Amino acid sequence: MNDGTTRDHGEGVLAFDGEAFDPVGTPSIPAPSAPVAVVPKAARPAAFAQAPHRTVPVAGQHNPLRDIRIAVTEAHRAHLDAHTRVQHAILRAAGTAPAPLRSLTVAPVTVAAEGAFKPLARANRRTLDRAALESLSHGDVAAVFGMDYHQAEANPEVRVAADSPLVLTAITDIDVRGGALSHGRLRARFDGDATTAAVQAVETFAVYAGLHLCLVDATLTAAPPSRLETGSTELDVVVTQIDLVPRPHLTAEVIAGDGRSISVTVTVTEKPGSAIGPGTGGTLDHWTGRIGHGGERVLLNEFHMAHLAHGDQGIALGPEFAHFTGHRSTRLPTGGLLLVDRISRFDGTRGVLDSSASYDSEYDSPADSWYYADSANNSVPHFVYMETSLQAALLMGLYVGPTLTAPDQTLSLRNLGGTATVLRQVDLRDKTIAQSSRLLSTTMLPGSSLQTFDYTLSVDGEAFYRGETMFGYFSDEALGNQTGLDAGRTKPTWRETNVSSAVRTIDIAARRNASGARLCSRGTLALLDQIDVVDGGGDHGVGYLHAVRRIDPDDWFFARHFHLDPVIPGSLGVETAIQAVQEWMLDAGFDSGMADPQFMIPADIDFTWKYRGQFLPTDRQCELEVHIKTVERRTDSVIVTVDASLWKPGLRIYELTDLAVELADNPTPNGALA
Repeated sequence: MNDGTTRDHGEGVLAFDGEAFDPVGTPSIPAPSAPVAVVPKAARPAAFAQAPHRTVPVAGQHNPLRDIRIAVTEAHRAHLDAHTRVQHAILRAAGTAPAPLRSLTVAPVTVAAEGAFKPLARANRRTLDRAALESLSHGDVAAVFGMDYHQAEANPEVRVAADSPLVLTAITDIDVRGGALSHGRLRARFDGDATTAAVQAVETFAVYAGLHLCLVDATLTAAPPSRLETGSTELDVVVTQIDLVPRPHLTAEVIAGDGRSISVTVTVTEKPGSAIGPGTGGTLDHWTGRIGHGGERVLLNEFHMAHLAHGDQGIALGPEFAHFTGHRSTRLPTGGLLLVDRISRFDGTRGVLDSSASYDSEYDSPADSWYYADSANNSVPHFVYMETSLQAALLMGLYVGPTLTAPDQTLSLRNLGGTATVLRQVDLRDKTIAQSSRLLSTTMLPGSSLQTFDYTLSVDGEAFYRGETMFGYFSDEALGNQTGLDAGRTKPTWRETNVSSAVRTIDIAARRNASGARLCSRGTLALLDQIDVVDGGGDHGVGYLHAVRRIDPDDWFFARHFHLDPVIPGSLGVETAIQAVQEWMLDAGFDSGMADPQFMIPADIDFTWKYRGQFLPTDRQCELEVHIKTVERRTDSVIVTVDASLWKPGLRIYELTDLAVELADNPTPNGALA
């Protein structure tokens, strides 16, 4: 979550970010991100044993223009196929499937890119016969795809081929991560009109992705496509755009077997008069159509989360919030940093700020999520624990309405700190995280307000993470008076006051780019390229780590956190410190003798963080220091606990206490069950 001090950018006016919704246009394809620079590797002292790298196996009338179009589309289709095969080969060669947690087998998955659309439900089938398609045409979605698609009496008119006879005969493959863009792909056979078949195929994918599940009384609407004239009876559907804002929709290129193609857009549209917000009159008194993991009727769902992140605030939280749309205001993150899905229970009342409230939320963590592949951890990285818990906490604190007390004033939400503890180690792949939270207090102050929360996260009915936190809503004037952790004074790093200490460098980038390297944070989570080490240094005399990371205004997280208000998530500052410790542990040889070493978040250690500032795109750099506090050697693991601080230029703004990292030997190598 974001973390507080002043920022100096003005307000913009924009209803939602991303591409404007165009039901007939073809979206642009984003350019690839820039590669990470390789830093030359530095020598390590003989006193530190270097553990060896372990590789993880890880036919129509003749027309010249038409002939040209066929040739182009055939080439495009071949390119899509080749691109997909190359992507899969790269993933297999790189061993990007995450290492399994103790005694758990993890099946290989196609990794979703950061920011990829997360389907609202997943089905355990990749093909559909004629009988299944007929069921979809009758609206029996759950009978075909499973109970995750069950909506009781909701959406009785969501069906494939509602406006025309069913011409599809089979779906031979459907994959939510298929296609060159990994937005999804479907292959179909049909008997009849090709244009009708194209629309029905895209409708099938829309239902498969669960786009209708976030509305209660809707229909599938297709933008009138151009005619598809083909002699083929096969279709290849490649999804090019899919989103929930402003309404759930997808656009796909539908390519016939002879290369002819058309673009088709299908939108899930509510019927006139059907409610789509969280309720009327500021209450959560109607059902949104979504059923939660435990079978309960959800009050806020993925549609509302997407709008709170980058869409219409009135849809997200109710009409009282509509005037915040398009302006800098409190929002959830977007893309791969949006880590809360649904609110299933809330017992508070909007406008009642002097009482407590409790609520339950859910977040689904698919095994193909980007953070599993990019993290050095065997399960989710630490920042996911922080983000999902803090996002769920702040959401209902915001819903109560502290910002509505000053509707004409810009009040910015900032996390101020907290304490959290991992209760047990658990693999969260393909699990639903259930969170129970309590808003403990709301304190109104001149130009600001404070809210405190506690929360417990569970999976499969058993708690695994617990914490408490404080958020503040601040006016621009109040934010401008913040002075960091040291009352505005410049606090030097330990290294600056111990200039005579011998320093050596760990080259993280070189190791990350080495063939077969494992236990590395990669891609979007490659937050450090090198760290400087003072052996035996630091406040505790056990070791000291120092790093400087250049801040690039084009860094990926600024586009995600937040809409119209770019700041580095505080949780990624914590993640940066963790990565420094992980690299130090490997450099020190703590994995020596382990058959299958894995990084974990240790249980039963209280971690405390304090934020008194934020990193902006204009801050040029982030400086980190880590003081190794304890090194605890156990039978099959090593746990390192540290204190850390982070500086923006001239100001210390983050303080982390008792941050812990565990390096453990998997007792069942290769993930085999015990």
